[in-house]
Amino acid sequence: MPSQNELQTLADVSAFLSKEADMLDHKEYEDWLSLWSSTGLYIVPVDHNQTDYKNSLNVAYDDASMRKMRVSRLSSGEAVSTQGAGLTVRTLSRIRILKEDNDLLSVRCAYCLYENNKNGLRSFPANVSFKLRRQGEAFEIEEKVVKVMKSDQYLTTVSYLF
Repeated sequence: MPSQNELQTLADVSAFLSKEADMLDHKEYEDWLSLWSSTGLYIVPVDHNQTDYKNSLNVAYDDASMRKMRVSRLSSGEAVSTQGAGLTVRTLSRIRILKEDNDLLSVRCAYCLYENNKNGLRSFPANVSFKLRRQGEAFEIEEKVVKVMKSDQYLTTVSYLF
């Protein structure tokens, strides 16, 4: 049986991840950027078996600078992929804390992004892992790895962040 402290940590992590998903669904990109540490990495790998993300093919491998550029493109409306960007809904489930080492938590969850645009409804199920650093009563994202099912296939007009 989990301790009261473990249950509280799980509740805090769940609330943080739900907040992140809600920010993305409502295109609150500047606020989303504030959830990240300055050294954080946003990674969407092609090969789910790969662990050396830096030296392998990825859909995204963004440090702080690249996240800011991606948000700028998504916010400007100038990128072709953002033309007619649809509404999104993100769902999370089976949130599990794998490891807690001092102030760094390793977390894994199921994730699905649903997009409704002019071409209809599309879904992108994924397994997501996070490294979250405690900052007082809050967290900041050190790493987010999104293993989108069928990521090795062509992802057309991706106009959002996973």
